[in-house]
Amino acid sequence: MPQKCRTGEGGSSCPLFFLAIGGETRFSGCMTIPDFELENALLARGCLRIAGVDEVGRGPLAGPVVAAAVILNPDDIPEGLNDSKKLTAKRRAALDIALRERAEFAVAEASVAEIDEINILRASHLAMARAVAALNPAPDFLLIDGNMIPRGLKIQSQAVVRGDARSVSIAAASIIAKNWRDQLMVDLAQQHPGYGWETNAGYPSKQHKDALQNLGVTPHHRCSFKPVHNILYQE
Repeated sequence: MPQKCRTGEGGSSCPLFFLAIGGETRFSGCMTIPDFELENALLARGCLRIAGVDEVGRGPLAGPVVAAAVILNPDDIPEGLNDSKKLTAKRRAALDIALRERAEFAVAEASVAEIDEINILRASHLAMARAVAALNPAPDFLLIDGNMIPRGLKIQSQAVVRGDARSVSIAAASIIAKNWRDQLMVDLAQQHPGYGWETNAGYPSKQHKDALQNLGVTPHHRCSFKPVHNILYQE
């Protein structure tokens, strides 16, 4: 029988919503290409379904925040997985197709209204939790990009700082989430031309900020973000 998936120091168990394997993993140094080492360590502990989790879209002035959760097949991992920000759009698109064909994944969003109501950090965590909940069967361990674990997750989890540069599972999640969100913003750009969302994805580029001044605020803008708030309430 496989060894039970355990957490904590010295093989002792802890409640599932606590940080696992000593909690947060910090990553520093010269390595920039993610690998499967974290996943292999968990497989050795008896974890069978390990999901990488990442979000995209904290910084934009418009559009939802999007998260993805991905479970890779250890025997069929697409080559070239990396932090989505380090890949060309063409390479991201190719890897997105490969991941959809060869991995398990789920994508979820937190809306602009939710971002404005609960703040961008909590909305990002909400999207992550929704993506994890959409995986069926559920994973038995999560590798989550960042230094925090979203509230309410009852699956063993490890926060990994700069995780998309450390874990191929997290890198895969970053690719799927970014491609999903970029396409969503291209679609929204057709409905609201002039803001440049098809190229800036809602981030505060000069074109986007100029359009805010000249065209005004759309229902897809985050009113709690300062550049949008200032336009709405300028004297």
